[in-house]
Amino acid sequence: MKLASIKKVLILVAILAVPGFLYYELVHQGKNRYKPLPFFGPKAVASTFHTFHGKKIPDTIYHQLPDFKFVNQLGDTLTWRNFRGRIIVLNLFYTKGNNYAVQFANKAMGAFLQSYGTNNMIRLAGLSIDPVTDHASELKPYADQLGAKAGKWDLLTGDSTAVYSWINKGLFIDAHQESDQGERKFVYSNMFVLLDPQHRIRGYYDATNQEALSKLNDEVKVLVAEELRARRAKEAE
Repeated sequence: MKLASIKKVLILVAILAVPGFLYYELVHQGKNRYKPLPFFGPKAVASTFHTFHGKKIPDTIYHQLPDFKFVNQLGDTLTWRNFRGRIIVLNLFYTKGNNYAVQFANKAMGAFLQSYGTNNMIRLAGLSIDPVTDHASELKPYADQLGAKAGKWDLLTGDSTAVYSWINKGLFIDAHQESDQGERKFVYSNMFVLLDPQHRIRGYYDATNQEALSKLNDEVKVLVAEELRARRAKEAE
C-alpha cells in the first residue's frame, strides 16, 4: 500500500474515532463529574424504604441544621422560613479588626454575588462570630460597603450563645473566643459552607483557597441541577 493511501486510512480512522471518544467522555466521565454531592454530619437509618432495581433499600436521615432566629443588616429577624427552597452559600465573619481572611472571604462572596445575583434559587449569607459588637446598626454600613443587599446576601447576627451553638453544633465548625493580653481574639475555621434547601450540609470550602472556591462554584451548579431534577420528579408524581 502506498504511503499516501496509508495516511488517508489513518485520517479516516481518526475521524471516525473522535465522535466515539467524545461520547465516552461526556457520558461516562460526565457522570462522575456531576454525581450528587455528599452529605456531611451524622447520619441515621430511617424506618422507610425506597426501591432501586427492584430492591428495597432503607432511607437515610441526614443531619439538618436546626432553626434559628438571627437578625440581618436591616434589623429584620430571619429564620429558615425566609430561606425556604433556597440553596445557601454561607461564611463566617466579623467586622472589627484588619483581618485578611475575612477580607478575602468577602471578596469571594462578592464574586459569587456577581455570578448568582439574578438566580432566585441561591442565597448568600454571612454569620458574625462577634455578635456582641456586630449588631444590626454596625452591620448596615458594613453591608453597604460590601454591596451586600438584604434578601440576596444577608449579614446575620444574634444572641452569642445561640450563634456559637449553631456554628459549633449545627455547622460543625470550630469557632470560639480567646483572650490575648486582655484583648478578645477570634479563633475559627474560615470556611464556606454549601447548604441545600433541606438545610443539609453538602460541602465545606477553605475561604482563602482559590482552588477550593472554584470547586464551590462548580458544586453550586451541581446542587442547582440536583434540586431541579428533584423538583421535576416531584411534579411528575
